[in-house]
Amino acid sequence: MRKICPSEKHQLLVPDQRIVYRLYRHPNALSSRRLVLLHGAGVAGQDTWEMLIQCTQQWREILVPDLRGAGETQYLDGVEHPFTLVDLVNDVAHLVDHLDWRVFDLGGYSLGGLVSMLLKARFTDRVEKQYLLESALLDRSSLDDTIRLRDRYSQAAEFLRSQDQEQGIRQFLDTISPNRKTTAQVDDLAVSRLARRPVGFSWALDAVSQGIRQLDRSQLLAAQGDVTSFIGSQSVQMMHQLHLQLAEQMPNWHYIMVPGTDHSLPFQKPRQIARVMNDELLRYLS
Repeated sequence: MRKICPSEKHQLLVPDQRIVYRLYRHPNALSSRRLVLLHGAGVAGQDTWEMLIQCTQQWREILVPDLRGAGETQYLDGVEHPFTLVDLVNDVAHLVDHLDWRVFDLGGYSLGGLVSMLLKARFTDRVEKQYLLESALLDRSSLDDTIRLRDRYSQAAEFLRSQDQEQGIRQFLDTISPNRKTTAQVDDLAVSRLARRPVGFSWALDAVSQGIRQLDRSQLLAAQGDVTSFIGSQSVQMMHQLHLQLAEQMPNWHYIMVPGTDHSLPFQKPRQIARVMNDELLRYLS
């Protein structure tokens, strides 16, 4: 099968933002379906998804935007401003409307997973197959525990807006992947990746921390369609327990443990995850 064509970079101006996005086209895809992929806090869309995209087979077109605070998307004045989950959802909604993507599949990683869930709740009939990779909001069975965990992310965000940016990034990594098996070289690579937009990264963390205090998690889960949820094997047991419970309670929830990974799973196992995504789409369509 021929490789996916190099991405085309485009921009969309909205009232306060220059949204940069990339389109990937697969001339020999096995279907004419479209897929939107949303990255996590602090890391650009291309960095997160490009290796995975090269191993997909089912989607003719794949849309990868840079969300606010990350990659090349910028406020029009060039300053890093706070934003909300609603802002992020509105940006993606503007983008798919601009492209006239009336129906599409949707995947999201971490922060992007939560944005994906909110977008599905808004576009019930337009979003079809869904993929979540360690989505924010879904890391503990107890919502109170999830909210308490966000206090540590808020502390990391404060460091990111100070002179101690590296300390903030390392606190984020220790909070989100406490069981990770790593080396100094791997951690340094993660730090350098997350340090490209430290203040934008901080506002993304705060957007989640503020948003989950206002969301009704049960209501949001009930609004989802057919979800394949990927969790790294080295992630905390409480996260696995929640997704096992969701798979047992919801016929549309499909839990996949990805061996040998932690929260950085799209960077660590892109080929394996892409293969499962291909297979899960076929299951959904059968």
